[in-house]
Amino acid sequence: MKKIILLLLMLCSITTFGQYAKIQEDVDLSIAFGQSFAPSFSYQKLYGLGQSKRFKIGWGLRATAFFGGEKNYRTAPARLTSAQSSLFALFADDLVGNIDTLRLSKTALGSFNAKIVLQYSFKKFDIGFNIDAIGVSFGGKQSGKFVSAESPSLNNTTQMASPTTFNLLLISDSDIGSLNSELYVAYHLNNKWSLRTGFNYQFLEYKTERLLTFENDRFRHKLLQPFLAISYHLPSKK
Repeated sequence: MKKIILLLLMLCSITTFGQYAKIQEDVDLSIAFGQSFAPSFSYQKLYGLGQSKRFKIGWGLRATAFFGGEKNYRTAPARLTSAQSSLFALFADDLVGNIDTLRLSKTALGSFNAKIVLQYSFKKFDIGFNIDAIGVSFGGKQSGKFVSAESPSLNNTTQMASPTTFNLLLISDSDIGSLNSELYVAYHLNNKWSLRTGFNYQFLEYKTERLLTFENDRFRHKLLQPFLAISYHLPSKK
């Protein structure tokens, strides 16, 4: 709960600071492709910092759809994957004996999240990063094969799963649900339009109907893909 409150306070403080900084508003259509197909549509508001206003920080809303074929979803909770939490889980080794697999024949889910944006602007280019912070996911229920070396009685059984409903950014394997992020470069075609490209990194999460090995019901797939996007810049405000 403390981490949720911290995220909300951070988003509120960004909005408050924006009253004193130059505002940039964008709507954006992005498509990630490769192993899967993942379109997203977003709105964002950026606030320029410093005298030059080149460095921008902001927030936005993003709707993402993800469609893919067969994928392996591994045990999700950080308490099992590394016994670490938050930033420490980034650098911890996997506890292989704790990690099971849920094999799904397809992935089809959607998410709607608030996102955080960091960007540095040049005359014709932007370099930036954005990441989903909190929201919800939705999608159909499906069956998958559960693979577990530690539980012969459950190994190779069929389990029903659906997308985890609640999404929350807590860093690395501490994250909950399905979250989208982008590292990008944008080129300004003119004052109204920009093209963006870079890498799209998604955390996708399904939850089984029953608790399985280690009292766990959450399974995650991580995927890095290239993306292309087009952005429309709304009229600027002061």
